[in-house]
Amino acid sequence: MRASNPLEEKVIALLEPAAADVGYALVRVRLSGLKRKRLQIMAERLSDGTMNIDDCSKLSRAISPVLEAEDPIKGFYDLEVSSPGIDRPLVRLEDFTRFVGHEAKIELSAGVDGRRRYRGIIVGVSGDQVTMTVDGADATFPFAWVSEGRLVLTDKLIEEDLRRAKSAEAADAQAKNNGEEEEL
Repeated sequence: MRASNPLEEKVIALLEPAAADVGYALVRVRLSGLKRKRLQIMAERLSDGTMNIDDCSKLSRAISPVLEAEDPIKGFYDLEVSSPGIDRPLVRLEDFTRFVGHEAKIELSAGVDGRRRYRGIIVGVSGDQVTMTVDGADATFPFAWVSEGRLVLTDKLIEEDLRRAKSAEAADAQAKNNGEEEEL
């Protein structure tokens, strides 16, 4: 995962192990604000890529002691733990692989043939190169050039997210039922 500054990189390095220990992957870490800072942690379950309010609470409880002990952010700040959302940011190369076939908006730090902004369908990833179909033609660029990326909210994305959420709910219910049966 890339961060936009060294402090965010430090926070990522501190929190990734704690998040993984409780079953989550960090999607994005952002520190914003001047007077009152806000540390935003976007995460998802390692098992199925979902994140609900209970997951946010669980992750918050797991990372708060690490933040308190290491104190990487001087002064007061608000901690916000959230899901990346349906139209999530694309910040890792694996995000592009995972969402092949979906529409995305991408901004590059360096232009390809004078163009820095793209909106199109993610076609694939080869090595460190991302390919998208944009305006009927394929555009390929190094992942390292992606400064901002986000999925576009489409019917296809919503349908896939609903299927994933239903599957996660069923798995959660099954796990809960299995836990109750073991207690009996």
